[in-house]
Amino acid sequence: MTLRVVIADDQQLVRTGFRMILTAQPGIDVVGEATTGTEAVTVTNEMHPDVVLMDIRMPELDGIEATRQILAHNHEPKTRVLILTTFDLDEYVYDALRAGASGFLLKDAPAHQLATAIRTVGEGDALLAPSITRRLIEEFAAPRKPVNSSARLDELTPRELEVFRLLATGMTNTEIATKLIVGETTIKTHVTRILMKLGARDRVQAVIYAYETGIVSPNHRPNR
Repeated sequence: MTLRVVIADDQQLVRTGFRMILTAQPGIDVVGEATTGTEAVTVTNEMHPDVVLMDIRMPELDGIEATRQILAHNHEPKTRVLILTTFDLDEYVYDALRAGASGFLLKDAPAHQLATAIRTVGEGDALLAPSITRRLIEEFAAPRKPVNSSARLDELTPRELEVFRLLATGMTNTEIATKLIVGETTIKTHVTRILMKLGARDRVQAVIYAYETGIVSPNHRPNR
């Protein structure tokens, strides 16, 4: 399967560099570019890409609002947004994830990480690197008061709630399976049901929900 990608960044050198990297990768096709947030929404609605590489600081419409508008449409195939940022603790990234982005990537990431990130997000997973993303979520979820636990949490079985807590700390399916002494396929099934019951698009959305509802706290660390 070839992943169709749109690059949204106001800097031409950045767009050109990303295009060169991605076009050299098998299975990735850059189908459009955008220089503003408004253009990003328009191009996405026209091209229906699998993944949009979205810079946060964009003219006319910032990347957060552009992400929100893009994901408000029911594209087919389903479009996912990968946020690009200069800093690993950019205060805007948390809001972008809450807007529906499937993860984020530093602009200075190596070329192979860019391609891997595109494939990860394009395949329907979320880019939730514990070394960066968990630190970001902890930083910006900590000051927020927990929201009231909704009926969605009540739909989780005890086992699903246990998996949900581990997932929310940034553990992978393999790590969760090892900790609970079950097969990885079983964990994948649990994760799929958890996302469905919570109405979460992906793991990133589930993690944010966990912090906001107080299911896990920023100081929580899993025992791997």
